[in-house]
Amino acid sequence: MSDFGSYGGGSMDAKKQQVMDQVRSELALANAQELINKINEKCFARCVLKPSTKLDNSEQNCLSNCMDRYMEAWNIVSRTYISRVQRESQNMGGSGF
Repeated sequence: MSDFGSYGGGSMDAKKQQVMDQVRSELALANAQELINKINEKCFARCVLKPSTKLDNSEQNCLSNCMDRYMEAWNIVSRTYISRVQRESQNMGGSGF
């Protein structure tokens, strides 16, 4: 049998669930990293016009507002996407996520 057969203890269903949980966790981490990278890229370009050794008050406010709006938009898009995937999965007779 392959190495996968000896992975962890318990039934094959438990092993599958463990692998799926790990994949979900890694995807969540990748999404969080993507969010942070995009916020840094977009908000810095928009708010910090003359980089220096420190941020002035207007830059700090701009960055704070930009990050808040970007995260709100990200959350809306993520919820909508997940809802659509679940709906399509159910329409196809799948079990969903």
